[in-house]
Amino acid sequence: MASSETTPLLHQENNVPVDTARQDDTEAAEPRGTFARNLSAIDGFALLISIVIGSGVFSSPGPIDANVPSPGAGLLVWLLGGILAWTGALTMAELGTAIPGEGGIQPYLTHIFGEFWGYMAAWSWIVATMPATLAILSIVFVESVYSSLGVNDPAPPITHKLLSVLVLAVITTLNSISTKTSTRLSGLFVVVKFLTIFLLIIAGLVVVIKYSLTGNDIGGVDWRREHWFAPRRDAPRPDGHPGHFNWTTVSTWESLGFYSAALYGALWAYSGWDKANYVAAELRNPSKQLPLSINTAIPTIILCYVSANAVYYILLPWKLISTTDAAAVTAINHLLGKGGAYVATVLICLVIAGSELGNSFVAGRMTVAAANKKWFPAVFGTVGQIGTFKVTKSVEGEESAESAMDKGESPINALVLNFLISSVYILLGNMRILLTLNGLAEYAFFFLTVLGAIILRFREPELNRPVKPFILIPILFALISGFVVVRGAVFAPIQAVILIGIWVVGAAFYFLRKRVLSQAS
Repeated sequence: MASSETTPLLHQENNVPVDTARQDDTEAAEPRGTFARNLSAIDGFALLISIVIGSGVFSSPGPIDANVPSPGAGLLVWLLGGILAWTGALTMAELGTAIPGEGGIQPYLTHIFGEFWGYMAAWSWIVATMPATLAILSIVFVESVYSSLGVNDPAPPITHKLLSVLVLAVITTLNSISTKTSTRLSGLFVVVKFLTIFLLIIAGLVVVIKYSLTGNDIGGVDWRREHWFAPRRDAPRPDGHPGHFNWTTVSTWESLGFYSAALYGALWAYSGWDKANYVAAELRNPSKQLPLSINTAIPTIILCYVSANAVYYILLPWKLISTTDAAAVTAINHLLGKGGAYVATVLICLVIAGSELGNSFVAGRMTVAAANKKWFPAVFGTVGQIGTFKVTKSVEGEESAESAMDKGESPINALVLNFLISSVYILLGNMRILLTLNGLAEYAFFFLTVLGAIILRFREPELNRPVKPFILIPILFALISGFVVVRGAVFAPIQAVILIGIWVVGAAFYFLRKRVLSQAS
């Protein structure tokens, strides 16, 4: 990740693509993309899909279904999550093509509100959002394996948690070997995720077609016997505890709380939409190609997610969906038996491992970027060493940590920090608690960023915006995300208090470290 002093991601005059000579002259100043340059809109479409589609579509259905009164309502939550991601991606594309720097939303908040808010976003991502993400992925990996064995326990034992920590340790080790190891493995995982979703949808179609032609059920039966939008009177409790729940007795205010919790599960599945600005850095004509990429890729993802979740309701008894954190494996197990479940488990675990590898990779780079800005201790900005002990060739001269990582060295100290924090979340939480914590942490700053984009429209109307969506798009995102954060915090006070505590510690660390650095200089 580049520092906040770099040039805009897509700085160009009159929206004309820069020529090769000019690109060569400014290559050292511009943030370096992960993918090949000179991409078309089709390439941007494919990249956005590969970034967004991950393990969420296999793991979030249970937590979402547990917090909605009916399957139809669950599908609407998936649709709403996609719309929120869509509006957010367009707004982030506006900011990403107008404001200098990479590092996600950090440079945007720094530009709009000041350095403290950019730091707080980095702190929240490194200490809360990314560790919660890695913890969830590790938990889902282990629960998918157990689900293939017929074990679906809403309150898994400590052995499951220890195995989740082991999975995280393996992923961290792979990322610590070298940057090249991480990037070479990612290509395999992208192919696997598309194959898995395709096979899942085919399975649902086979069940529906077979019943239509022969009248025989080979999946669940609730999909054709029950009303898809009727509130369930005898559903498993949303909190996962033993007992039953009657959705017809829930008040409107309580329902909004449950829907907020459900939406966090969907937003987890759509996470990655904020990386649209990374795609923008590789397009030939971003002002035209980026909106086209977003406006085709995200609707496609929404269609895939809604279709896949409709398949779960076709393949499984509805009561079972809300009790599992590995819906896809459970569905295949129910349809094809243990043999099919084992195959599905291998594919889905590869998808989860790929997502975790990529998120661990990003978390390490985010930590290095924060340390380079002196927001974190300098030891976390090093590469190729554990603590102060060098395990690979040293970085000499003025070569940056980012340059060293491009040559194959890994930010081991940053990765170890991510591992330790994530392990704490695994041991103390569970998937459903962490989904809410992750959603609160992420969308609190997404809301602040999009609110800043709206403010910037009036404060800096002359700012060059190669991508400029209609003003109602960021307003819609701000309204929905703001409500979801507030209602979600009220509905989940424990997670909200933990998150506020993390932010208070982060703010104290910022001002203390700034004071120490100023005295030292």
